[in-house]
Amino acid sequence: MPLLPNPDVTGKQLWLMKSEPDVYGYDDLVAEGEGTWDGVRNHLAARNLRAMRQGDLAFFYHSNIGKDIVGIAMISVPGLTDPTDPEGKWAAVKVRPVARLVSPVSLATIKATPALADMELLRLSRLSVSAVRPDEWALILAMAGGVN
Repeated sequence: MPLLPNPDVTGKQLWLMKSEPDVYGYDDLVAEGEGTWDGVRNHLAARNLRAMRQGDLAFFYHSNIGKDIVGIAMISVPGLTDPTDPEGKWAAVKVRPVARLVSPVSLATIKATPALADMELLRLSRLSVSAVRPDEWALILAMAGGVN
């Protein structure tokens, strides 16, 4: 299968979104075509969800099982109220799959890469939705061998 070009990040905010693959993995997102990212109950993660714009890109990270970045998702509908929150205080977004990474990039590999030492994934390890800097994004894509 030929490699797809890496997604253009010009003018986009970049994110990393964690999900347990046995609860909702990248394959589930691909099967749905579009999913709602909800259930986030951390104030900083919710602030990140509220800051997302349509077209922003996010690494899809499998937490707990695998512990690796496996794909890229795009924010398709920002600014939602979390449908799982009866009080309407928490944020949600809709996401669509963009591409799977050629090779997943493990947490161990990220930790062993000095250029990624300041990545929020490492500094704020319990945060389920975190920002990614453009240089971090480019390096992780290179480490993955691109997307397919």
